[in-house]
Amino acid sequence: MPRNLVTDADRARVRELHAEGKTRNDIARAINRSSSTVTGIARELGLSFDRSKTAAATAARQIDNRSRRTEIVGRLYGRVEHLLARLEADRYVFTATTINGIESKTLDHVPAPDEKALASALSTHLSAASRLEQVDADKGSEGAKSMLGGIALALGVSVPTSPA
Repeated sequence: MPRNLVTDADRARVRELHAEGKTRNDIARAINRSSSTVTGIARELGLSFDRSKTAAATAARQIDNRSRRTEIVGRLYGRVEHLLARLEADRYVFTATTINGIESKTLDHVPAPDEKALASALSTHLSAASRLEQVDADKGSEGAKSMLGGIALALGVSVPTSPA
């Protein structure tokens, strides 16, 4: 015997809550059913849900995230510029622990271990900025084809290059 059969009471409640302007998820919570069950009941009753609010909220969130990524990219480039300035300065100032405690030292060059660490940080910041910029880059259909081809290659799927 199937569990959780949809009852006439469920249908009536969906119709009532839909008329009140409730969302699919609100109705699902109210009648203790899954949103897919509510979708099925609504379809059966000829009801539809207005998704324009969801679409508007999603678009606003995407714009906000794009703005946040742009801010982060700017900050990453700022850090890169700061690190480059340290590497290229006439004097390199750093702190060191000595027998007298922590002291500032000034050299006319960047010690090799520090240069390696700074170069690694530069690379990390530039890579992160590049990845964030790629999120918002318009790749068009060629980019999508390339991405799908890469996924197929990674999965070991053979993709014909020309129509048969």
